[in-house]
Amino acid sequence: QVQLIESGGGLVQAGGSLRLSCAASGRTSGTYIMGWFRQAPGKEREFVAAVSWSAGTTAFADSVKGRFTITKDNAKIAGALQMNSLKPEDTAIYYCALEPALRSNPYTRVHEYTYWGQGTQVTVSS
Repeated sequence: QVQLIESGGGLVQAGGSLRLSCAASGRTSGTYIMGWFRQAPGKEREFVAAVSWSAGTTAFADSVKGRFTITKDNAKIAGALQMNSLKPEDTAIYYCALEPALRSNPYTRVHEYTYWGQGTQVTVSS
C-alpha cells in the first residue's frame, strides 16, 4: 500500500503564491505518474497538473498554465505544486494522486489514479 501526505495549503490573497508538497510512503518502489487535482464546493474534482517520473514530462490544465509548476523529487517519491498569481477561482481542496506507471504522457483523469492524499485546503481571497 502507498500513503500520500500533502502539506502547504492555506489562505492567501489574490496574486499571491503557495507551494503544496506531497510525499509518499509505503511500497513506493518503481516509477509513477504524480498528479494534482482540485475540488471546489459543489463541483467535480478536476485535473490541475501532473508529471511523469520516467520522462519528466508535465501536463497542466489550461486554467493554470503559466501560473503553476509541478516538480518531482527523484530521490524519493515526492513532489510539489508551486502556485503563483493565485486567483479566487483557484480556491478548492487540492489533492495529490499517484499511479504506478512507466510512461511519458502523464495521466489527467481522476479514474486513472489509484492512490490519493487526504487533500489540503487552498483559499484565495479577493
